[in-house]
Amino acid sequence: MDIKTSEFTISSPTLEACPRDTKPEYAFIGRSNVGKSSLINMLCNHKGLAKTSATPGKTLLINHFIINREWYLVDLPGYGFAKRSKSVQQKIENMITSYLLMREQLVNVFVLIDVRHEPQKIDLDFINWLGESGVPFALVFTKSDKLSALRVNENVKRYMETLSEYWEELPPYFVTSSEKKKGREELLDYIDSINKQLKIEN
Repeated sequence: MDIKTSEFTISSPTLEACPRDTKPEYAFIGRSNVGKSSLINMLCNHKGLAKTSATPGKTLLINHFIINREWYLVDLPGYGFAKRSKSVQQKIENMITSYLLMREQLVNVFVLIDVRHEPQKIDLDFINWLGESGVPFALVFTKSDKLSALRVNENVKRYMETLSEYWEELPPYFVTSSEKKKGREELLDYIDSINKQLKIEN
């Protein structure tokens, strides 16, 4: 897929405020500091599209970006250790949950995982919740440039083996590096294949 245009559309505080549109949506979510904004900017070849921050957990709203005027890339708030009050954290979790479970236009969630770390309970719990809730998703391992190729392969293998304890069928996964633009074509081709399938079905 060739991305010709990518534009910020709207930041929404609730599901109801999201665009009233029927275009397919692909959501990106992960723990704070997983490199989500950098990945989105790399995918779209647009450095300042998603705002990167030195402070984890800056995304507090549902952010829609229209891609090629055909589909939406949706940047969801991160989960994890970002310093937020309990009331703000609860509000964000409710917003994310309602979007993931009730947004009819959502066709796939990309769950971002920092490939440098051991499988984290917070990620595994979220992945299992998506599966139990019937939300289609794929895994995106980020920051692969920070390790040797051998370590990346070992860590990904360990992660998928951990998931196989819960799952009979493992989700698709992609290994990426925003610095090296690794995994860009594979991710965009995956989105393109889903879009083409949706057109056939409609």
